[in-house]
Amino acid sequence: MIRVTNTSSNTSFDVEAVYNAVQATLKAHDADACEVSVLLTDDADIRQLNRDYRGIDTPTDVLAFAMREGEDPDINPILLGDLVISLETAARQTGTKDGLSGMRGSLETEAALLAVHGVLHLLGYDHQTQEESTTMFEKQESIFRLLQKP
Repeated sequence: MIRVTNTSSNTSFDVEAVYNAVQATLKAHDADACEVSVLLTDDADIRQLNRDYRGIDTPTDVLAFAMREGEDPDINPILLGDLVISLETAARQTGTKDGLSGMRGSLETEAALLAVHGVLHLLGYDHQTQEESTTMFEKQESIFRLLQKP
């Protein structure tokens, strides 16, 4: 099950783009049965979460809270975790160049990319080392390209 909630001030945002990105990432990892919740919010809210949980007092684009980490990681293997995406930060990042598509494009496209990135974190991928980074970003690019096909 995938649940996407939009509490940001951008009420016209198409949450289906994020839903589809989460679904594609889970499917690519044979994790279709997993549950993921996504909160679309603004910079003030994500900044508070980033400060409270990571000790970094600035807004960020996406936070991933994995249920398969920490104490009792196997308590419910169906629950993958929660994502928080700042639509304000995502909006600032649209139109910037990246290694995937040249230009990131619409807010929905940027939020979809952040959703793929966040779900990969929930699935255990990381980018702390060069090897981890290469693996994670190759997976991210592959899934993102699938989403771009008509």
